[in-house]
Amino acid sequence: MFSWIFILMMLQPVIRQKMLEWSRLRVMAALEKARRSRVITLIHRQETMGFLGFPIFRYIDIDDSEAVLRAIKMTDENVPIDMVLHTPGGLVLAATQIAHALQRHKAKVTVIVPHYAMSGGTLIALAADEIIMDENAVLGPVDPQLGQNAAASIVKVLERKPYEEVDDQTIMLADLAEKSLRQVKAIVTRLLSERMGPEQAQKTAELLSTGTWTHDYPIMAEEARNLGLPVKTEVPDDVYNLMSLFPQTVQRRPSVEYIPVPHQSLDGGGRQTGRRQSSGRKT
Repeated sequence: MFSWIFILMMLQPVIRQKMLEWSRLRVMAALEKARRSRVITLIHRQETMGFLGFPIFRYIDIDDSEAVLRAIKMTDENVPIDMVLHTPGGLVLAATQIAHALQRHKAKVTVIVPHYAMSGGTLIALAADEIIMDENAVLGPVDPQLGQNAAASIVKVLERKPYEEVDDQTIMLADLAEKSLRQVKAIVTRLLSERMGPEQAQKTAELLSTGTWTHDYPIMAEEARNLGLPVKTEVPDDVYNLMSLFPQTVQRRPSVEYIPVPHQSLDGGGRQTGRRQSSGRKT
């Protein structure tokens, strides 16, 4: 008896994970049917490692680019692609591979950002024909980082101090930083040039890739539109349903709690009201 209970306890996480995967596939299939597209997700959540329960963080890596490139190759060139992006960023190499593959796809490519797609995630979004963001979602700068430091900030060290006051290691690091800034700016310019003029592409690439803002600066939908990006804000409901099937790790004490049903305002008589009362007149 106890052995069966133990086996069931061991299998429970596997069964739960399989049920989540099947639920995700059902929602993705519904989204593909509604939009007549191929749906590809690149969603990075904090996950629990094995039975030890240690949290690990996911970023865009070379395995992601391999999987996404395979999915794009399996998609007919006349079938639109919808990519759901939720990521803090990751390797420039992997993000660049994905971005170029999306840009080469002949049918329409849409990147959907329900919450955030920072750094390398933004680099991928730049390759899309259309970016659909939640009204509160954000993109971010794509300026390269060397270790824990922004490449643009490393370069400024040499601009502000004489060479004789800077050690050799910093000089070499600044040389690498200058190269990485030039390379990323060229990548961004290339991605944007097909959808905006060369001059506008250069200007936007300069803002996004050369340290204009801090690396975690939030670029919201309106500002992204002002940069010339093709942004809309009508995220399909199925995308939110899909995100709910990528839960964060369970914490001992939840930091956010709410009753997970839509709420509408009610007046004193129990009738639903909006934010404004109608006067019955049209202007």
